[in-house]
Parts: sequence; C-alpha cells; structure tokens
Amino acid sequence: MEQFRVLGVPYVSVNLEPIFGSIDEYAELVDEAVKRATALTGQAPTLICHSMGGLAARTWLAATPGAASRVQKIITIGTPHRGTWLARFSHLANGRQMRHDCDWQQSLVARELELHPQRNAGMFVCWYSNTDNIVFPASTATLPGADNRLVAGTAHVALAFHPRVMAESLAMVAPADKSPSERTAS
Repeated sequence: MEQFRVLGVPYVSVNLEPIFGSIDEYAELVDEAVKRATALTGQAPTLICHSMGGLAARTWLAATPGAASRVQKIITIGTPHRGTWLARFSHLANGRQMRHDCDWQQSLVARELELHPQRNAGMFVCWYSNTDNIVFPASTATLPGADNRLVAGTAHVALAFHPRVMAESLAMVAPADKSPSERTAS
C-alpha cells in the first residue's frame, strides 16, 4: 500500500472478516471493494490477493454474474487454489474449505465453470513458492491456464513482500505514464 501511495495509485484494502468464517461469506466484501475501487478511478481495478484472499476473489467471481468484466486482472500471492495439506488439521470453517481437493474446493471449480465456462484462468497471475510453509505442496498455489510464477525459497508471508513479487505486481497496476523506475519501485 505504501508503494501505491508513492506511485499515486488509488487503492482499496479489505480485511476478510469474520476471520474464521466461511470463504463464501467474503464474496460480498470483495464486491463492495471492487465497487469502491471502480468509483475511485472509473476503471475496472486489478485485485491483489494474499493467501485466502485469492479464494475469496474466486468465490466472488463464481457467485457474481458479470464479475469478470468488472476487474482487469487478479493477482494472487500464496493462495491455496487447490487447498493445502496443512488445512487437514483445521476445524474452522475456512480451514476446512482449504483442505486439499475437498468438496468445497471441487464445488468452487464447478461454480466457476458453470458461470464462466473458460474459467477466466487467463486473468490470473498466481505467485507461489516451493518453500511456502502454509500452502503446500507448491502446485496447489497454481491455477491451470493462469500465469503461474514461481519464487523459489520464499516463505508464505515473505512472498507478499518479495522484491520480484512487489516489482512485477506493481508494474501491472502502475499508471502507464510513470517511468519504468517509478513503476517498479520497491
């Protein structure tokens, strides 16, 4: 967010609450954030989502007719798109939804395909790491057909602040009139 301020890029920030609630409940939060971000610029925003936030964005897409046309791109960072092995120990609503290939995960894919037969995978950039200590195995943080980008040797939270992730993600949303060094400032 600090870099957005430096670049003069308007943004909206969202906290997914209730923190241990169902991921399905976050679709409305994402929808409101997209509306607010669009109102700031008059243009469709790019969503940048860390971890479970990427699942919230996908849930919003699957639950909201026309949602795909309301965003430019969705950048996910360390999102358990196909669950994570670690979630098998969770008894929380969203933890159970993040279990590897669980019923909820399969249902999300089915809902995505029903509303968007092409699954909109091309609108996603998915950052992932081979040493993510929360989302593993690493392949579960990728989406078939998406622009999946590996950042080797980076832990889950650190992935969101990795210089390459920051620079390339900022470059995707920075105004075209900024110089290249301003667009990739980190």
